[in-house]
Amino acid sequence: MDCTHPTWAGMKWPEADRFGSGPFPRTVLPPPHPLARLERRFSRYGLPYEAVKEALRRMAPPPDLVLLSCQMTYWYPGAITAARLVRSIWPRVPVVLGGAYATLCPDHAETHQPVDWNLQGPAEQADNWRAIWSLLGAEAPAHPGSTVSPSLLRKLYPLAEFSVILGSRGCPFSCPYCASNALFPGFIQGSCSEMWPEIEAEIERGIRDFAFYDDALLVDPESWLLPLLERLRSRSEPVRLHTPNGLHVRSLSLELCRRLKSAGLTTVRLGLETADFTSRWDAKLSEEQWRSGLSNLFQAGFSPDAIGAYILFGLPGQRAEEIERAIHFAKGFGIRPHLAYYSPIPGSRLFETAKAHSPFPLAEEPLYHNRSLWPCYPGGFSWAERSRWDSILKG
Repeated sequence: MDCTHPTWAGMKWPEADRFGSGPFPRTVLPPPHPLARLERRFSRYGLPYEAVKEALRRMAPPPDLVLLSCQMTYWYPGAITAARLVRSIWPRVPVVLGGAYATLCPDHAETHQPVDWNLQGPAEQADNWRAIWSLLGAEAPAHPGSTVSPSLLRKLYPLAEFSVILGSRGCPFSCPYCASNALFPGFIQGSCSEMWPEIEAEIERGIRDFAFYDDALLVDPESWLLPLLERLRSRSEPVRLHTPNGLHVRSLSLELCRRLKSAGLTTVRLGLETADFTSRWDAKLSEEQWRSGLSNLFQAGFSPDAIGAYILFGLPGQRAEEIERAIHFAKGFGIRPHLAYYSPIPGSRLFETAKAHSPFPLAEEPLYHNRSLWPCYPGGFSWAERSRWDSILKG
């Protein structure tokens, strides 16, 4: 059950945008005590609680095991609610919590979550694999090894308007603000032949929008990406491709840009992060590489309004002038700047620095990891400051 998907016909849901994604319905809730004095409202997004409860109550027979996932550390109250709901319906069924929260905040999860086991790291890790089967009271079958893309069970989404493509896991880079390496150590890539049957089946049932979920999509593109782009290009049914996670600009050769364009890349997001190329938080990009990559996109036929640049906002010790300079730098190329609000993430190298710069107890309370609070921005979030930055973005 995906609680961020309408799932059943007739479910009231906000209208999706032109590419199939869009807002989630939300239920405004009383804020938990740590957030009681902040300016922002506290909401739970997705399926209504009563609809989920009724669907679970009707399941027969009961499941042998319940797996819950919590992908953001600051979403943990929702995991507690889900676990308690499952417990109330099936008190004897074992419950396992996994995902980024259980992996990055194991002590907090152990203390607060009413589950039988908090699973850290990928489920197919050898120890996790054996433990899951032991909860089922069965001997574990042969270990499958690390896989790039566990079955996404696309056929369980009969109302889906878009789908995803995942050709790799992990990231070969080690940016200090990112926890990718803590969530999946290493970097592995799959093959086009492995993932193509599912993608082709999605196209044949009418889906035309696909989003890449890779953290490092353009690394070694010959391994799987280029063959996939060629297959998509050669089909009679055109598709639209989207890169919400951002592209590494240094890898955008003219030939690769042309192949992305011919395969249907529609939403181009680039990782600019800052216009200060001499003292970046990472070493992924030089100004020359930025200008070359953007030039290659334009030569391949991408229009400026299809391209957006992510700019980091609210890093520990970051000056407002640096953010504003990056915004104007991106606008100078005719593309749209997008602020990527910083979230302090346990397991990232920058987390200790974030703790020193934030007025919130980041190590003790994951609710304060929420990027919408601007937890390391001087003064934190305010609607007046938000309005000021909106004016800079639009100006």
